[in-house]
Amino acid sequence: MLNEFSRTQLLYGKEAMDELAQCRVAVFGIGGVGGYVVEALARSGIGALDLIDDDKVCLTNINRQILATRKTIGKYKVDVAEERIHDISPKCQVRTYKTFYLPETQDQFDFRDYDYVVDAIDTVTGKLTIIENAKNHNVPVISSMGAGNKTDPKRFEVADIYETSVCPLAKVMRHECRKRGIDSLKVVYSKEKPIRPFEDMSISCRQHCICPPGTARKCTERRDIPGSTAFVPSVVGLIIAGEIINDLADVVHDFS
Repeated sequence: MLNEFSRTQLLYGKEAMDELAQCRVAVFGIGGVGGYVVEALARSGIGALDLIDDDKVCLTNINRQILATRKTIGKYKVDVAEERIHDISPKCQVRTYKTFYLPETQDQFDFRDYDYVVDAIDTVTGKLTIIENAKNHNVPVISSMGAGNKTDPKRFEVADIYETSVCPLAKVMRHECRKRGIDSLKVVYSKEKPIRPFEDMSISCRQHCICPPGTARKCTERRDIPGSTAFVPSVVGLIIAGEIINDLADVVHDFS
């Protein structure tokens, strides 16, 4: 029967689509990268999604985040994402968590529930906790490295963390993963050297913070506020979603 996923089924087949409909994926971080992950997973027929983020949509998110519009400013990102998912795929089961994932909040989550885990957050401590929990429960995990301060979407690639280079975040993650005995980790990263943002105080969040009321972690608390584009984090998110769908559908690409 014709449905919203019929065009995808033409490529993957009914058996794979039935498998995707039974899968639950957890997406940690529903921002520039994570929002596009969620979008593509919902449009690919994933049956259940857990969305984890304590942030609200801000005016400065509009340049790159698919959930950010003038109408969604001030709303929790996970609430906006849930509504959008149900507009796309009404049968998709969605669980939302208005929390920031750190060691002290990890007990809220049972990784045994997940068929795949996405790390799309930007703090090293949180990333490592997600990765360790996924590995401890034998759940596939994919991690986004740095997408800020970059302008060339063609430079992103999928690799094991120990095969990465150039990316400053990947360097830190390699060191920390090695310390923790994590022997492999699928990541999306870029060899493009980060650009140093202009120091323009007239548009600086440090001087003109407009975070919505009640925002738990304001951008002014960050060590650095990166520049960003519409076409870099979106590409990272879509690459991640593609890896998940192909892994869960057990697709093998022929590059011969």
